[in-house]
Amino acid sequence: MHISRTDLNLFVVLDAIYSQGSITRASQVLNLSQPALSHALARLRTMFNDPLFVRQGSVMAPTAFTRSIIMQVRQGLQLFESSLQAEQSFDASKAQRSFHLGLRDVFEATLLPQLMQRIAEQAPGMLISSVRVDRTDIETELSSGNLDMVLDVPMPMASGSAIRHQRVTRDRLIVLSRKGHPAFPKKKGKLLDLDTYVQQAHVLVSSRRKGLGLEDTELNREGLRRHIALRCQHYFAACRVVSETDLLLTMPEHYANIANAQFQNRIDAFPLTTQPIDAHLYWHANTDNDAAARWLRQQLVEVMRGE
Repeated sequence: MHISRTDLNLFVVLDAIYSQGSITRASQVLNLSQPALSHALARLRTMFNDPLFVRQGSVMAPTAFTRSIIMQVRQGLQLFESSLQAEQSFDASKAQRSFHLGLRDVFEATLLPQLMQRIAEQAPGMLISSVRVDRTDIETELSSGNLDMVLDVPMPMASGSAIRHQRVTRDRLIVLSRKGHPAFPKKKGKLLDLDTYVQQAHVLVSSRRKGLGLEDTELNREGLRRHIALRCQHYFAACRVVSETDLLLTMPEHYANIANAQFQNRIDAFPLTTQPIDAHLYWHANTDNDAAARWLRQQLVEVMRGE
């Protein structure tokens, strides 16, 4: 196979079928007829001497060979698209792009409302999809093109990694309790003390089935442990639980101001000095010169920083 005799549009077809899992949906995304897409798939199968996709019920499932090459195919397409866009002046108002963001619920609530306001005003043709991603998969998801950007806590990257990152916010821990909690001093302005904190039952918010939170790590350094009565997945649900029980919730202050707004739980500083909670934006180096991606990254950073 020689690239001079290869129709590069075939790789666009390969990526679309892989992403959509369906000839019908891929043809709709590419605005091609189903016969044209089927013909392109036949050419791809001949070119690679592999079925590439096998029908399983209503889904076109990729073969092992397709799974082994899709990351390189997507990287090549992204680099080619970036080189074309680098020669053009970017106009957000005319952009027609879709972006997939890896966000946890804490960032969905703080980022998406204002980000979507900006997009509606400045880039109405831009589509955003927010999905949850496991931290262990971030590098793979960005490298494969399944995700365009990820917001999460600082994470170590392998030496020579093509994943870029930038710190966008710095937060601190606070503690929520219901109004009238019997263990809290009624006098306003009196701080929550460490002994009172440890003696109470707590909610821990985590997507993991096991493991401790950042606050537990800080307590352990002081030789202390707390009683976790409830482990749940979302801060919003935890805020409601706190409003109706005597449980305490420890969480980032920025998100607490949003998630706790309708519950009006009491807010106290976490009773230990801790390291700040940083949030980083991650993306792949092959989108460095993608004008639309650069624009979106800038909007995201500005929204997260309140600019």
